[in-house]
Amino acid sequence: MLKPRAVYGPEHEMFRDAVRGFIRAEITPHFERWEREGIVDRSYWQAGGRAGLLCPQVPEAYGGPGGSFKYNCIVVEEIGYAGYAGPMTDFSVHSDVCAGYLLNAGTEEQKRKWLPRLVSGETVCAIAMTEPGAGSDLQGLRTRATRDGDRLRVNGAKTFISNGQHCDLVIVVARTSDAPGAKGMSLVLVEADRPGFRRGRNLHKLGHLSSDTSELFFDDVEVPLSHIMGAEGSGFATLMSELPQERLIIAFQSMAAAQRAFDVTCEYVRGRKAFGQPLADFQNTRYKLADLKADLQVGWAFADQCLERHLRHELSALDASTAKLWCTEMHGRMVDQCLQFFGGYGFMREYEICRLYADARVQRIYGGTSEIMRELIARNL
Repeated sequence: MLKPRAVYGPEHEMFRDAVRGFIRAEITPHFERWEREGIVDRSYWQAGGRAGLLCPQVPEAYGGPGGSFKYNCIVVEEIGYAGYAGPMTDFSVHSDVCAGYLLNAGTEEQKRKWLPRLVSGETVCAIAMTEPGAGSDLQGLRTRATRDGDRLRVNGAKTFISNGQHCDLVIVVARTSDAPGAKGMSLVLVEADRPGFRRGRNLHKLGHLSSDTSELFFDDVEVPLSHIMGAEGSGFATLMSELPQERLIIAFQSMAAAQRAFDVTCEYVRGRKAFGQPLADFQNTRYKLADLKADLQVGWAFADQCLERHLRHELSALDASTAKLWCTEMHGRMVDQCLQFFGGYGFMREYEICRLYADARVQRIYGGTSEIMRELIARNL
């Protein structure tokens, strides 16, 4: 169980208890089936809405509870710490990423139409950035939204899209002009029931198995000009302003999952014996676990500092990049060392540490790879 930290107050711990109850009732009974099927039930979204776990930062004026982003972090921490990476990713993309774009870049009409539906779980949202030929370098994207009178025609393909099979609404990053580089990018809202929108296959991944991740295709999809989020051509600037929050929440995902790996490993080494004594009694075990414990304490402290800065609107791109780089890289080291303590059993999927190991790998890739984080940090040297 995650221990209380100074960044949270009594009201946050009450909410945390509610999240734990939701996990026991709505995730645990179904999780193994979801992992086999590669997707959560659609009812998971409505249950999350009823429980108040979706988009807790959305103001009451748009149908939300009006909480701070701390509540978003608690949802991610608890689902991640329970070892349920797939369901955690589903909610996080919807609540922590997509809702943020609507709140900060959407028009008043867009916010009033879509945010209440995101809060209730009636509408599942995805964001479509990555393309087959453009990943971390978004300036290379080729999807286009071309003006046709008072409408746009969207054409292109996206891949690795979380919530791709369930999504009802997609925030599409597309070129709306021939301006060079990032200047011609816009964010366009596309409903999944519009003619010309197609879902590709649900991609089979190394980890996060129960999180649907898809290819999406746009074949002359018509949307009104009013579906552009923010000013036309401002898409790249909006992405840059929202990425710090996305990278911060990924850092929290990694911290929670790393803590889980550490805790299950400590329990295992106390009970597992070798040469007539518990593994925990060997100096090598204790010293390695001491290093991992120190990593966790440092990681939580910096993540919490960044959360406080974010709430004061002071989280810089440097801070967020540093948090994502350090926490996800530490997460990778953590699960690798923890699995080693399990020996051959750690390589078996029936052991939780095996799943935690597989689920950890993507943290250093999505939201900007570790290499991109290092480049961003290096620019501030």
